[in-house]
Amino acid sequence: MIEILNPAELARAKETGALVADILQTLRSRSTVGTNLLDVDRWAATMIVEAGAQSCYVDYEPSFGRGPFGHYICTAVNDAVLHGLPHDYTLADGDLLTLDLAVSKGGVAADSAISFIVGDSKPPESAAMISATERALNAGIAAAGPGARIGDISHVIGSVLSEAGYAINTEFGGHGIGSTMHQDPHIPNTGRPGRGFKLRPGLLLALEPWVMADTADLITDADGWTLRSATGCRTAHSEHTIAITNDGAEILTLPTQPHS
Repeated sequence: MIEILNPAELARAKETGALVADILQTLRSRSTVGTNLLDVDRWAATMIVEAGAQSCYVDYEPSFGRGPFGHYICTAVNDAVLHGLPHDYTLADGDLLTLDLAVSKGGVAADSAISFIVGDSKPPESAAMISATERALNAGIAAAGPGARIGDISHVIGSVLSEAGYAINTEFGGHGIGSTMHQDPHIPNTGRPGRGFKLRPGLLLALEPWVMADTADLITDADGWTLRSATGCRTAHSEHTIAITNDGAEILTLPTQPHS
């Protein structure tokens, strides 16, 4: 299903997107050396409930997971990249942490992910990988506008990631979003320009470049959810929800206050 939102729904989408972004930035600031991932999940749950929103994850039970997910946020550390199930793990200096959050409010969902390094250590390879996903995300957003096609977005994302030296996995990528978290169209992180669904104003998309340092192959953790790099290498993931407008793409998941 591909949804085109009306102006009232788009207004609610902006509110949801800002909420997601602000929760992520709060969690980023609290995720320091010694923080337990289960505390991150509890903090997310509290903020979602206090905002009058609903988690898109707690009852989520897709075919690729051992559902229901049962938690409020995805927490992926180091070699984990997607669908990281929060568990009893204490963050250490230099850990690469990805937080991925989707909530619904007012009947409209928004989805965003950030990767960052915990503590004072800043391994240059990890920082470079995070930067590559952020640059690819910005390129994908710049390519999204009315009349463009999904393949145009995929192509520029893939070009940035490939030029940075990363192999690209196409099993999981971006997606449409609206009244539910995951909708058509699928947006792989590489593709051919000029192909696929033509973008229209009112369409919401979640773009999410992600990479693994030295492989394109995934393995599923024993928890049935967490996807890890097959070689144990580090990973990174960046995601925004955007709205297609008459003038281009509007990022909905920007925090109301920039992080320090």
